[in-house]
Amino acid sequence: MPFDFSAVSAPFRMQPGLRALAPGTPQLTPIRRGDRTFAEKLAVLTQHAEQALVAQPGFDAAPALAALTAQAEQEHPQAWREAQSQLASDPAVAACLAALPDAWRAPALLALAFAEDFAVIDGASARIPWLAVCLPSHWAPQDKVGRHFAEVHAPVADNRLLLTAGEHLARLVTGTQRWERFVWTIVPEPKLDMHPARMGPPRWGDAAEAFFRTERQTFIPLPEARQAVFTIHVESRPLAEAIATPGQAAAVHAALASMSDAVLAYRGLTDARARLLAWLSSRMA
Repeated sequence: MPFDFSAVSAPFRMQPGLRALAPGTPQLTPIRRGDRTFAEKLAVLTQHAEQALVAQPGFDAAPALAALTAQAEQEHPQAWREAQSQLASDPAVAACLAALPDAWRAPALLALAFAEDFAVIDGASARIPWLAVCLPSHWAPQDKVGRHFAEVHAPVADNRLLLTAGEHLARLVTGTQRWERFVWTIVPEPKLDMHPARMGPPRWGDAAEAFFRTERQTFIPLPEARQAVFTIHVESRPLAEAIATPGQAAAVHAALASMSDAVLAYRGLTDARARLLAWLSSRMA
């Protein structure tokens, strides 16, 4: 699903921004083996699986995996069947899966079949006991597992609205309604895997060579278990391609211009903002 530019607002605020999903709206996106998303996910699962596949000791992920598999079968039955048979016959994938502990092979297969990353949210404790995240945005899954929502978002700049809503959000997304939200930023390179252990400091060049990085996040609820599967679909496109109209340029310009110094520093945009604003101004004309 394409990024929804209505999520770009000014003044910019770090906030939940949830909206209800209409019944039947897809929450998963099949990927092909030739896609960049697939290549980066396979590289992470092959070389850094311990940093992507993490769980609290003793946590039973079976209900969440059953719900996720049912979602795949309901939304994309043919693509899911084809992915299972094609991936199983791929030597690189077979070697990757064989090297994983048994409990992580099914999650890894789902991660390679769909563009989304996954995490489980526990509504009773507001904690995140399980993650299968190959393409994080400058955060480490192994540092978040088992933590309370407030702890997970503690490093986020201007996080007051997020922290205040934490307990309520955990209860909300583990109910019966399905939700989605969109987040965005601008980055100096197209890489999808931005785990901090594999990223250096941002190196900004010309603003026209920047990239618009977006996430569509949704929640697949398991109300009987008071849990939800949190899905994260990361995309990155050249800024010049992503900003297609003067209106979009104006929206991003207003949001970027209103970001606090703390948010700019958190997102690595401090040194690039002036150049980005000038470029966006040129696109608004």
